[in-house]
Amino acid sequence: MEAGKILIVEDEKKIADTLKFGLSEIGFLVEVAYDGKLGYHLFCAHSFNLVILDVNLPGINGYDLCKNIRAKDEHIPILMLTAMSTLNDKVEGYNSGADDYMVKPFEFKELLLKIRSLLKRTMSQHVPVGNVLRVGDLEMNLDSKEVVRDGKLINLTAKEFQLLEYLLRNKNKVVSRADIAINVWDVDFETNTNVIDVYISYLRNKVDKFSEQKLIQTHVGMGYILKDH
Repeated sequence: MEAGKILIVEDEKKIADTLKFGLSEIGFLVEVAYDGKLGYHLFCAHSFNLVILDVNLPGINGYDLCKNIRAKDEHIPILMLTAMSTLNDKVEGYNSGADDYMVKPFEFKELLLKIRSLLKRTMSQHVPVGNVLRVGDLEMNLDSKEVVRDGKLINLTAKEFQLLEYLLRNKNKVVSRADIAINVWDVDFETNTNVIDVYISYLRNKVDKFSEQKLIQTHVGMGYILKDH
């Protein structure tokens, strides 16, 4: 039997009820809201282990709801489940604080894999692994979730933080786009999807833009490396 309580915010009643039935059958406790306002009310009133959000919701749209939930709980895994499938849609979803993004129509088995992966990763994040990661004059505090370079605080989104953490844990090692996709997004991105490149660019603008020493480097045809010169 599965363990965990899931909040589903989905205005298509048939999809929401089918998901609730399927997840309940294997042991999850599931609450459903058919609009964004009720979803936020339920989230604030109860304790959940994971949230599944649609984007096109009445009341509060999925992007804003994701931001509101993330503001109240920076650790809870959020999975966006939506028919909106463009790269810009996905980027906006991740920028809103989503941990993963899945496009309708979907296979229930694949959704279940993502749910289990997100729950497993969240649990593993509570295992002590050292409070501070460093490379050069860049520091990441895993307790306070603060990133500092040369004494200056850098504001990162949740996904940017996860990506930088992965690069820091693999400093001085080239990691491929596939490595990043699997370990940061928990997916195997299609070869023509450049979400990872977009986020590397975001990080460079925040981490390297105002420093002479560029920490994030590209190895053409191989991947990226966070290099301690």
